[in-house]
Amino acid sequence: MKRFSLVLGLVLALSLPAAESETLAQRTLRQITESQRALFEDAVKQGDKLDEESFRVQLQRLSHSYERFLQDNPNHAEAYASYGYLLRKVDMRKQAAAMLLKSNQLDPNIPLVKNQIGNLLAEDGRPLDAFPYFMAAIKLMPKEPLYHYQVGTLLHEARDEFLKSGEWTRPALDQAMHGAFKTAAELAPDRFEFGYRYGESFYDLAEPQWDEALAVWAALEEKAETGLERQTLRLHAANVLFKQAKPDRANLLLATVTEPELQGQKQKLIAPPAETEKK
Repeated sequence: MKRFSLVLGLVLALSLPAAESETLAQRTLRQITESQRALFEDAVKQGDKLDEESFRVQLQRLSHSYERFLQDNPNHAEAYASYGYLLRKVDMRKQAAAMLLKSNQLDPNIPLVKNQIGNLLAEDGRPLDAFPYFMAAIKLMPKEPLYHYQVGTLLHEARDEFLKSGEWTRPALDQAMHGAFKTAAELAPDRFEFGYRYGESFYDLAEPQWDEALAVWAALEEKAETGLERQTLRLHAANVLFKQAKPDRANLLLATVTEPELQGQKQKLIAPPAETEKK
């Protein structure tokens, strides 16, 4: 579940604010997390030009800083959380899981820790075990759109496993998955990708509400920043209209799709003449 930009966002979430009354331990951990944040920020800026050896050396220094800190502060939940997150990003999954579980044991009220444990379990092919951790993160921080988005993604990608467990029915799973994407889109209306995935989730439903889907694609088109984005959204709207047996309206929309990159998708949607005549 996620790319470097998301990595940076979560590193920022782990950063600790300075305070006049902070203890020596708090100040030390804040300095470590600030170094971690700066390292990832710089890595994002460098992109393909990243000096991998230098990056590795700095990661090693960070790791040593965390280990020294935890030797002196063995019950510091935030430190275990931050270190566990770092270890996960360098693919030391077993060690990362141990740190995150220790953090969760020391303080069960850190939503980011719940979310990261859920991520590890999901990536290890254990979606049923991951689900409670994602839901616990949502309970602790209900207005974080990413957590809802991840629940929707988990339910969609592991649908068969959830259904085979006997604990879920198809209607219940559809409602939970679709609702999670909807909530993510509503909590972050500026995140185009969340709104887009919400629109796509109508296709995943056994009984989709096509009128609602059409409204979602229309609303997204108003937010689109490029002609290519707008025409992509019109393709979705046309697809919905075909599913509603409204080929005339669908073809009117398709006539406005002129971007060369979209012509292949456009041709796949055009209703065959015989089918159009029947409807």
